Amino acid sequence: MSPRVRSPIAGRRSRRGREGVAAVEFAMVAIPFFLMIFSILELGVAFVLSSVLETATTDTGRLVRTGQADAEGFDKVRFKTELCSRMSVFEGDCADRATVDVRVIPQFAVTGLEDPFTNGAMDPNKTTYDGGDPGDLVLVRVWYEHPLATPLLNQAVSRAGTGKVLLSAATAFRNEPWNA
Repeated sequence: MSPRVRSPIAGRRSRRGREGVAAVEFAMVAIPFFLMIFSILELGVAFVLSSVLETATTDTGRLVRTGQADAEGFDKVRFKTELCSRMSVFEGDCADRATVDVRVIPQFAVTGLEDPFTNGAMDPNKTTYDGGDPGDLVLVRVWYEHPLATPLLNQAVSRAGTGKVLLSAATAFRNEPWNA
């Protein structure tokens, strides 16, 4: 038996039949792949933002605890300005996206505090600023509405309406005995 010889025409026809297969396969896999990559990146940004918000809340709360805020006549707007100045790369949009609440509490185990986020929107009228006096227990709460672009994350973490995630940070402390 002699070996079978393929004709050059049959080889070209076989290659032509497979041209474009890689492009079609890539198109089928690329959209979910890039969607997943962007979701992972966006989730990473949300985690970094949450960490920055927590640090900024603690650092700004320290101004209240030490009496610096009282000495400088802080109000809700000034407290938010100080908070936003500590938000590093997220400082630009902080004033529009952050809501602050600073209040004196009777004890550390507080229940029944009103949530300013109701009916899918933040109500700043349910927040206050009261840094208290020396020795008072103070609760500092901050909410930050961060927009999301990735559809997968929108469905998974959205509490602040379509396309937004609501991040929050809080700290509670007893004011130091500063000279009032």
